[in-house]
Amino acid sequence: MATAIVLSEYGGPEALRVENVNVAEPGPGELRIRQTAIGVNFHDVYVRTGLYKTLALPGIPGIEAAGVVEAIGSQVSGFAPGDSIAYITNQYGTYASERVLPARLAVRLPDSIDQDLAASVLLKGLTAQMLLRQVHQVQPGDTILVHAASGGVGQLLCQWASHLGATVIGTVGSEEKAEQARAMGCTHTILYREENFVERVRQITNDQGVNVAYDSVGKDTFLGSLAALARRGHLVNFGQSSGSIEPIEVSILAPKSNSLTRPGVFHYTVERPMLESMAGELFALIEQGVLKVRTGEAYPLADAARAHEALESRSRMGTLLLKP
Repeated sequence: MATAIVLSEYGGPEALRVENVNVAEPGPGELRIRQTAIGVNFHDVYVRTGLYKTLALPGIPGIEAAGVVEAIGSQVSGFAPGDSIAYITNQYGTYASERVLPARLAVRLPDSIDQDLAASVLLKGLTAQMLLRQVHQVQPGDTILVHAASGGVGQLLCQWASHLGATVIGTVGSEEKAEQARAMGCTHTILYREENFVERVRQITNDQGVNVAYDSVGKDTFLGSLAALARRGHLVNFGQSSGSIEPIEVSILAPKSNSLTRPGVFHYTVERPMLESMAGELFALIEQGVLKVRTGEAYPLADAARAHEALESRSRMGTLLLKP
């Protein structure tokens, strides 16, 4: 038997209930994993509240974890019992002490990356790699806008883009978060509660605008992000923490020949070679010290509801983990 957090109905953090579940033996192409660290993400909150109705209920939420291979099924190569691994999945099920996992999703961890660190950074790091290296290939001399620059993905975007030679403008909610963003390579910070970020971007860029805006906020910032773009600028929406974006006329992109994308990291990692390449680049930059990542604050698995409350409070910086 394994311990798991089961969601039976949409609701507040109290909807996350502790239950015992059976774990089968791994079948062909599968691994049985003893999980040691589970990432807590806003995606999990959206699933719990019903904003994302992508988990069949009752079900076990969670899309990111790390642990140890306990057993392997037939037709599995490249893994052995005892291997340290991490993974992301859009099929859910990470909020558990043990599970069976398709081997194609698992990434072996280098010795320098422990399981707590991996569960703190893998999803956010693969997302940052996708955004900066594939969706829009940031070049030296680019100026970029990062919303929620002190958040988990935001901090990685600031560090990575700065390493690539970009000037980074970041929006944040407080001076404390602005200080954190600047420490992560953000050249200019904008306190969005006190300043109009579009006007500030225009001031900073001498009315040129930014080459790309990375917007995980959604409803409250979408039109402003579009207005902040330079000619031929690219708006990348990859989240909706403030709510869904209203339908738009595609012609609003025309005045500056702007482009718009809404990428999802799971579409970029579905092929095994791409997953390994993306994770390899992420781990290498961590090993080189280019990306400074702190292990997340840990909560017992049984306290998943409390972890969700902490995440939704937005009063903290950094990531959260559940520990079985």
